[in-house]
Amino acid sequence: MTMYEIIQKKRDGYMLDEEEIEFFINGYVRGEIPDYQVSALLMAIFINGMDKSEIPALTLAMARSGDRVDLSSINGIKVDKHSTGGVGDKTTLVVAPIVAACGVPVAKMSGKGLGHTGGTIDKLDSIPGFNTSIPIEDFLSNVRNVGLAIAGQTGNLAPADKKLYALRDVTATVNNTALIASSIMSKKIAAGADAVVLDVKTGDGAFMKTEEEAVNLAKTMIEIGRSVGLNTAALISDMDTPLGYSIGNSLEVIEAIEILKNRGPEDLRAICIELAGMMLYLAKKGTYEACKHMAMQELENGGALKKFKQLIESQGGNSNIIDDYTLFSQPKYSMSFVAKEKGYISKIWTEKLGRAAMTLGAGRATKDSLIDYSAGIILKKKIGDKVETGECIAELYSSIISDFNEAISMLDNVFEITSELLGQRESLIKKVII
Repeated sequence: MTMYEIIQKKRDGYMLDEEEIEFFINGYVRGEIPDYQVSALLMAIFINGMDKSEIPALTLAMARSGDRVDLSSINGIKVDKHSTGGVGDKTTLVVAPIVAACGVPVAKMSGKGLGHTGGTIDKLDSIPGFNTSIPIEDFLSNVRNVGLAIAGQTGNLAPADKKLYALRDVTATVNNTALIASSIMSKKIAAGADAVVLDVKTGDGAFMKTEEEAVNLAKTMIEIGRSVGLNTAALISDMDTPLGYSIGNSLEVIEAIEILKNRGPEDLRAICIELAGMMLYLAKKGTYEACKHMAMQELENGGALKKFKQLIESQGGNSNIIDDYTLFSQPKYSMSFVAKEKGYISKIWTEKLGRAAMTLGAGRATKDSLIDYSAGIILKKKIGDKVETGECIAELYSSIISDFNEAISMLDNVFEITSELLGQRESLIKKVII
């Protein structure tokens, strides 16, 4: 067996068997197969696709390519969640404490953001002292003692995925359902949970622009999970407008804390209850409706906020930020973006909004870009809201004054204002797939 033969086989539209997939994954991780040959195979997969036996085989080969987290020392059903990414998506910061407060252990490894979507680890890194790079022994100990730990992925967790994604990113082979699904699920399998809830975003601010694409991706990932004994469910959720009002790392942590304090935006609260309810359902805590009610109770009685405080303290962070937001890094400058005409906001081009926040320093254009944790945007108006000429639509924050010029220019094309009320937010949860 040679890599040349594998490329040729896939190029001609034939199915790869498990042995061939293992050969190319293991050889690539060991450095025995060059980038140019793997690039050729990725393009053949992108063009010809993969069938229902190839995708799980690829996923498992990637999951086995490095370390796998052993959660067997932790009692109970361990449930993980994954979001495919969006603008203002800070749900993990709310959902994980809710679920842990309900008695279900959450051992979550998350990633950093790239492009217009933010990463959970970047948000947690904005908390003074919070350590997202704790040793695996401390990670497991925190889950046992606190019921919750959130950390960055270990350097050797699914290394094949890291190498393949870097190559896909520069060979125009990112947006392929088989490759996306195997990338996500290989990390979830390696992370060791018993069940996983997928929040698959759809709309302008998501990678999956249409509901059909999102459903197809969700079903593919569910099939992968179930094929390896990982109980998997998915919610298809709207990302045609940002989630909540805050975009940017410390700004989003503050908004998440507000939800944990029974305040904050209703859309963020609603989706957090749905996701937490589904995680509790997969942990066999009751019916889906009963589990949502349980999640709501822990939010309302302060149990989830207490658990978030314990999370911060267990990973070295300053939990005083819960009551004193000035302890976060503060931006040097702020600027208002105002409406140039009166009317109603009928459309928000969400991906452009996320890219404007990235320009201010809230996100990464490349994996080596530095983050300004204080940077970002707070929306003052959303779809359906009435605005007057000169009224503030969004407040911008950054520590570099020159960043405002480009960001303001980008926002000129983000908000559509019409004389009559045309736009209303789509249903937040479009579909539940169990």
